[in-house]
Amino acid sequence: MSQILTIGDQETKDEHEFYVADNGIGIGIEQKFHAQIFGLFKRLHTQEEYEGTGAGLGIVKKIIEDHKGRIGVESELGKGAKFIFTIPKDAIAPRAG
Repeated sequence: MSQILTIGDQETKDEHEFYVADNGIGIGIEQKFHAQIFGLFKRLHTQEEYEGTGAGLGIVKKIIEDHKGRIGVESELGKGAKFIFTIPKDAIAPRAG
């Protein structure tokens, strides 16, 4: 099966909503892992199975939350995954220092 990646967005009154969906690694994520995958260094596979540190989704979550947004996943094992995140229209990036 070839991997299919879909990216999209929509605008509501108060926020921008984006999504990234695919049928990639493992072809979906079991619901019992949905909250865990956003933890820093959380991996569902071994280093030998797939490269990476498990930091990616944790970093993405932190950036989105710093901008007062939300992130979540819709997924079933065998059916792919869809990651959805929002950023409020009035979000202001936090200042360094």
